[in-house]
Amino acid sequence: MIRRVWPVLLAAALSAACTHVPQKSALAEWSPSRNFDDRRPRLIVLHATEMDSAEGALRVLKSANSGGRVSAHYLIAEDGRIVQLVKDSQRAWHAGGGRWGGYNDLNSVSLGIELDNDGEEAFAPAQIESLLRLLADLCQRHAIPREAVIAHGDMAPTRKRDPSARFPWQRLAEAGFGLWYGDDLPEPPAGFDAALALRAFGYDTRDLPAAVRAFTRRFRGEEREALDDTDRRILFDLLNGGARP
Repeated sequence: MIRRVWPVLLAAALSAACTHVPQKSALAEWSPSRNFDDRRPRLIVLHATEMDSAEGALRVLKSANSGGRVSAHYLIAEDGRIVQLVKDSQRAWHAGGGRWGGYNDLNSVSLGIELDNDGEEAFAPAQIESLLRLLADLCQRHAIPREAVIAHGDMAPTRKRDPSARFPWQRLAEAGFGLWYGDDLPEPPAGFDAALALRAFGYDTRDLPAAVRAFTRRFRGEEREALDDTDRRILFDLLNGGARP
């Protein structure tokens, strides 16, 4: 039977105690942004800045933006430097409109991490190592399930693509964050409904081609609007737990 992995994980996060938890990471410089509200984190959304430099992104994330309010909790530079802009307990304005699982206001339930990357280039090893350390810190301090790490493009598939098809999701999964599939992919049962399975995994399937693009970008490293047989096997495996680190 297909198990609804994400709803269970996120429900578990709701019951986790968060009292007396440090709201700043010891790994990061503190460079406060004025753009936030208060709230409590239950999952983590990864972004790419899609800008030319970390310094330029930092200016945008800290300013009273004329084109819309934008911030994030953390920015990780290409060289691995981590900057914190908003306390973990506060609601940064990073996600925008979108849905994931039972949530339709991702800013209210998530931590946002911006990665200094133009959206096309490979992610620097030092940057990924810093990300892994930060994820471990955040998940430990806030009792966030280690699987509850998603892409900005996952929760906003009609308008966002970041952190991009080149992001190393398998590397994260090998370190215990997010989900990945196993080497031996099971055959889905007869009548397997891929659209329903995508929704059970967490995607907003009201625009099904967009949801498929987000799924294939994350798990196949390319964008397509229809699932092939391997995609369906991967989806079925993920819903049943996927690979274990």
